Amino acid sequence: MYYEPFQTIYDRAALRHGGKQNLEQQLTKPLNHTQLCQHSDDRWLAAFSQKIFQSGINWQVVRNKWEGFETVFFGFDIEKMLFIHNEMWEEKAKDTRIIRNFGKVMTIRENALMISECQQSNGSFSKFIADWPTNNIIGLWAYLKKHGQRLGGNTGPYTLRIMGKDTFLMTKDVEGYLRLNEIIITGKDTKSAHQATQDAFNHWQEESGRSLNEISQCIAMSVN
Repeated sequence: MYYEPFQTIYDRAALRHGGKQNLEQQLTKPLNHTQLCQHSDDRWLAAFSQKIFQSGINWQVVRNKWEGFETVFFGFDIEKMLFIHNEMWEEKAKDTRIIRNFGKVMTIRENALMISECQQSNGSFSKFIADWPTNNIIGLWAYLKKHGQRLGGNTGPYTLRIMGKDTFLMTKDVEGYLRLNEIIITGKDTKSAHQATQDAFNHWQEESGRSLNEISQCIAMSVN
């Protein structure tokens, strides 16, 4: 498989975004292992939940309601989420302080369970995430999709990026680049597409020393 040199991708992105200095200012870097481990696990549940609720509606609507979510769901405390009985979940789903969607509300309980199980085997969910190797970030995507609720597609990866875990994103621009260069030829959410993309990003990371975040952003900014 031939991969375009990362320097060529970078130079093209810089040309289209006002030069290298401007490009560098726009690139975001992931948190390191220590910083990731400092997240309390309730913040992971809150982040997953916010991204799930944002799916299909205006993101700002969810942000405007988020203080109500934090109140209704006890700051997304994992232990408290697991002790809420079914009838109370139904009542919470009707609370006007949040966006009333029973299906999405119930993902909070299921994702709290996933986080709790990781706590038992890893000490904390944050440590579990921090320990996961970035050269197999698609494995973490698959884990979230399998063990969580509504964390497939871009929901899980976007949340990882927001929380500081190093990951690439399969945005339309990144997907378009990968297709143009025949790195992926199937649906973007297939195992083969994920593996081909991971292989390409591993190559560019070894070549450049850049994070997956930066490589992903440079690719997106290098295309029309």
